[in-house]
Amino acid sequence: MAGLSQNIRIIFSLIILIIVQIVTIHAKNVNVPKLSKDYYKKTCPRFDDVVIQHVTIKQQETPSTAAAVLRVFFHDCMVDGCDASTLVASNAFNPKAERDADINLSLPGDAFDLVTRIKTSLEIQCPGVVSCTDILATSARNLVKMTGGPFYEMLLGRKDGLVSQASRVKGNLALPNMTITEIIDQFKQKGFTIQEMVALVGAHTIGFSHCKQFSNRIFDHNKSGQTTEPKMNPKYAEGLRKLCANYTKDPTMAAFNDVMTPGKFDNMYYRNLQRGLGLLSSDQAMYEDSRTKPIVDLYAANETAFFNDFAKAMEKVGLFQIKTDKDGEVRHRCDQINHIKEV
Repeated sequence: MAGLSQNIRIIFSLIILIIVQIVTIHAKNVNVPKLSKDYYKKTCPRFDDVVIQHVTIKQQETPSTAAAVLRVFFHDCMVDGCDASTLVASNAFNPKAERDADINLSLPGDAFDLVTRIKTSLEIQCPGVVSCTDILATSARNLVKMTGGPFYEMLLGRKDGLVSQASRVKGNLALPNMTITEIIDQFKQKGFTIQEMVALVGAHTIGFSHCKQFSNRIFDHNKSGQTTEPKMNPKYAEGLRKLCANYTKDPTMAAFNDVMTPGKFDNMYYRNLQRGLGLLSSDQAMYEDSRTKPIVDLYAANETAFFNDFAKAMEKVGLFQIKTDKDGEVRHRCDQINHIKEV
C-alpha cells in the first residue's frame, strides 16, 4: 500500500507539473506579438506598393527625407516603444505631445509629411487597417535601402500607441554632449549591446545636425583661447566655423553628419571618425573609447560587417516594446490618437 501511495504521489506531481507547463506556455503565447511579413496581404494587398510609390516620390523631391524618417523612427521607438507616439501633434486635449519635447522640436517635417501622404492613400484603399507605426517602420527600411544601405525584414502588425506625452521623452534619447558611458548605459537599459549601439549610430552616415548641437566644439564660448577640440580635424573645424558663423541668429543652420558622402548610406561615417571628422562630440568620442573604438575600426574597414549588424539591430529596434491588439489602435490620422487615454 505504501508503494502504491508513493506512485500516486509521483503521478499527481507529474500531472501538476504538466499543467503548470501548459499554463506557462499558453501565457507566453498570449503575449507573443502576432506579427508577420505579409500581415496586410489580405486586408490591404497594395500596402507595399503604396509605401514604395510615396517613398520614392518624396525622396526624389527632398533627398534629406531618408535621414528624416530614420531619425523620427528611432526617436519614436526609444520612447515607450515603436508606437508612432512621436507622430502625434499637441491639441487641446493633449497640450504637450511627445513631438513637442525639446529634443524632438528639431525633427524634420519631411518625415511627418511622408507618413501623412502614405496614410491618406491607404485610408482610401483600406480604411482603418494599416497602423501609422507600420508605415513609419516600413518607410524607414525602404529609405535605408534606397540610399544604398542594407535591406532587412520588417515584420508588420504593430498598433499605434494610446499615449503621447513630452514628459515621457527625457532620459530615453542620447544627447550630443553625453559621455560614451552614459550612452552605452542608456542603450543597455533598453536591451542593446555596445556593438548594436555603435551599429545604430552609423545611421549618422546620412542626414545633418544643427550648428547648435556642436557649437561648443568649434567656438570659444568660454574665452579660453581654445576654439577647437583637440581630437577634431583643424581644417574641418575651420570650415564648420565659417558655415555656422551666424547660427545664433539663424537656428536652422546645419551641417552634414558625414561630410564626405552625406546622401549615401555607407560606412564613410566610421572612416570619418578615424580622421577626426566626427561632427558631434558623442560621435567622435566613440573613436576614443576602448570599448567602441575596435567596432568603429571594424566597420570602417568592412562595410559588409556594418550593414549586417545595422540590419539586425534595426530589426530589433522595430520590435522594441511594440503594441498589439488591445494595447493600441489603428489611428484614423497619424497625428491624432482616436481616444485619449487617461494616465
